[in-house]
Amino acid sequence: METAAKPTLVWLEFQDCAGNTESFLRASRPTVAEIILDTLSIDYHETIMAAAGHQAQQSLAEAIERDHGKYIAVIEGSIPSGAGGAYCTIGGRSALEIAQEVCDGAAATVAIGTCAAFGGLPAAAPNPTGAMSVSDAVPGLTNLVNMPACPANGDNLAALIVHYVTFGRLPDLDHLRRPLFAYGKLIHDACEKRSHYDAGQYTEEWGDEGHRHGYCLYKMGCKGPVTYQNCPNIGWNGGTNWPVGCGHPCIGCAEPSFWDRMTPFYRHLPEIPGLGPHASLDKIGLGVTVGVAAAFATHTAVHVARRSLAGARKTASDEENES
Repeated sequence: METAAKPTLVWLEFQDCAGNTESFLRASRPTVAEIILDTLSIDYHETIMAAAGHQAQQSLAEAIERDHGKYIAVIEGSIPSGAGGAYCTIGGRSALEIAQEVCDGAAATVAIGTCAAFGGLPAAAPNPTGAMSVSDAVPGLTNLVNMPACPANGDNLAALIVHYVTFGRLPDLDHLRRPLFAYGKLIHDACEKRSHYDAGQYTEEWGDEGHRHGYCLYKMGCKGPVTYQNCPNIGWNGGTNWPVGCGHPCIGCAEPSFWDRMTPFYRHLPEIPGLGPHASLDKIGLGVTVGVAAAFATHTAVHVARRSLAGARKTASDEENES
């Protein structure tokens, strides 16, 4: 990191809420100050740059011309295609036109947040603006990495940038072009409430005894069993906590079409991965209870049988010694 040249980064915002920018500004490993001052040359970012208007647009034009084929492009927000792109324009140009120009000349393109990666909320049905992901708006990008979530974790973005600057390449990606270090495992597998799930202990309603004792939130709509992200491991706000740790279910925001597929957010999924297509939560809870009881019964029976066998062997041995 200390010897590598500082690459140029341009950050574009389209149909977004700036949540990913806010998350990036709260990165802690390394901090955004370290990234901006020591790691990167951020030549364009509408939210944090001093320039505005024509000066800002000139900074973008100069950066992509000077460092063509070498800069990193970060895209935040979906890209509307409806009405000829009129739903989002910057400096008199459509978001679609800007994205195509900037991404085509980038050494690497990062679609940050679910809106940029998969279309997100703006692309939810009925999608009146024709909102698209970066991959749909600029097809054929071979250097694209998707970092979905609403918003994406700033520490994950910092880690991606550090990896790219250090090794000169993107990290290993999954089939949705998400980095495996951040999206390689289900939230469900690392959740601190997993033991309650396995034991059939669920929160039945907000504020009940199970909720107060930290029971599994699956019945309350948690989408952790079908969502890939490292929230339980990395946490938020400097690793302080994460939604499920605060008692709120995961809403699956890192998955494609989450607004359409994961809603209603507070209703549990009809099926559970890994337990058969016809398994229901209530049956599983009952099955776990019966299974645990059967296990205890089996353990007790085996223990009694072993003691009986040991006693019989001791009696036979004593009789043999007496004879």
